[in-house]
Amino acid sequence: MASRSNRLVVPEAREAMNKFKMEAASEVGVNLKQGYNGNLTSREAGSIGGQMVKKMIESYENGLK
Repeated sequence: MASRSNRLVVPEAREAMNKFKMEAASEVGVNLKQGYNGNLTSREAGSIGGQMVKKMIESYENGLK
């Protein structure tokens, strides 16, 4: 059985990742608050993650130019 975790490889990046997540949530219109967000629907949580991935890909592509 595979171990599941969401630990960051660089723990010092936690604050930046939280800020990034809040920005992505704002961009897709999801009201994300600091701390526990267990009241989010799967659709809302997925839209935040999807927006984060989209922004990471855009950033990578811009770095290639």
